[in-house]
Amino acid sequence: MIDYDNVCFNIAAFVAGLFVLEFGADKFVDHTAKVAARLRIPPTLIALLTAGAEWEELVVVVAAISQRRSPLAAGNILGSSISNILGAFSLGLISAPSTVIFDRSSQIYTAALLALTTLFVVIATFVKPLGRAGGGILVATFTAYISSIAWAIYKGVVKPPEDSDSDSDSDSNSSDHDGAEGEEEEEEEVKDMFDAADLKPTPDSALQTETQHRRRPRSTTYHVVHLILGFLALSLSGYVLSHSISTLAETFSLAGSVLGITLLSLATTLPEKLVAVFSGARQQPGIMVANTAGSNIFLVTLCAGVLFLAADLDALAGSLTPFELLSMWAASLLLFVIVMVGGRSWMGWASFALYLAFIICEFTANRR
Repeated sequence: MIDYDNVCFNIAAFVAGLFVLEFGADKFVDHTAKVAARLRIPPTLIALLTAGAEWEELVVVVAAISQRRSPLAAGNILGSSISNILGAFSLGLISAPSTVIFDRSSQIYTAALLALTTLFVVIATFVKPLGRAGGGILVATFTAYISSIAWAIYKGVVKPPEDSDSDSDSDSNSSDHDGAEGEEEEEEEVKDMFDAADLKPTPDSALQTETQHRRRPRSTTYHVVHLILGFLALSLSGYVLSHSISTLAETFSLAGSVLGITLLSLATTLPEKLVAVFSGARQQPGIMVANTAGSNIFLVTLCAGVLFLAADLDALAGSLTPFELLSMWAASLLLFVIVMVGGRSWMGWASFALYLAFIICEFTANRR
């Protein structure tokens, strides 16, 4: 019998998670770009280590393995990979006001994603003979991947973004700061005059003072703290959304493989979708690619590696169909092509239509 109190609670949790998601995405995209400009590094690298790290997906995979539901974990990895590209990245292209041009770093990481997705598909196809060894290779690849990003940030291997000029930005901030101090001194003098005449400042004067305070440049520490706050909000929302939607799906007795590929992956990738929308609308293509490619690299290396190392290989064999594996690989190929040639709005609409077609096929012909 259906527990309607439990159903209502999880629906309420899902709605609350959406509000936390919107807050976290707004904070994350805005302050990631500002921190990257201050540190003279591409925002792609910062986003790869934050939004591109799918820790909530790893939690779902480990939980599914511990409950002996390996097909659910495999379906979540595959479904999330497809959803990140055809669902999230496509929304970023649709939200972009003009043609999106991607830099060399974005092209490198999407090429790496295509290669790693191909490796995952091969291991998943021949899971029994390649499972344990393939899992070890994927975990080792993840370690090398994280080390390469840290090394690039440390050494400044990748050139600064073309649209950021830290020197001129610093000069502008300094002049704005000096101007703000001068204006504050003038305001103090005006305030003394008001006090001497036993008068109060007019509302316009108060509004001008408030505007001047808002013009003060924020410190790098301020932006770092808010970036971390946005990332924590994204992680919290991902956990709440995935837990609530999976509980609802189990309440209504949906199959594990279908649940993982469709509803669960849709819920766990909602943070990526909103980050893609914000980064596309604010013309931050580096963050948009890092959000998609970084998330998928995390999925097909660490998450998949843990799955193949710890899961029941007999249960995994045949849990993913050739259609699903081919769809995952084709989505990665499509992402690589779009990043190489430049993204346009119609590409986003076409990709999103393909995602809807994939979901329909999962619920009808492929899983009948």
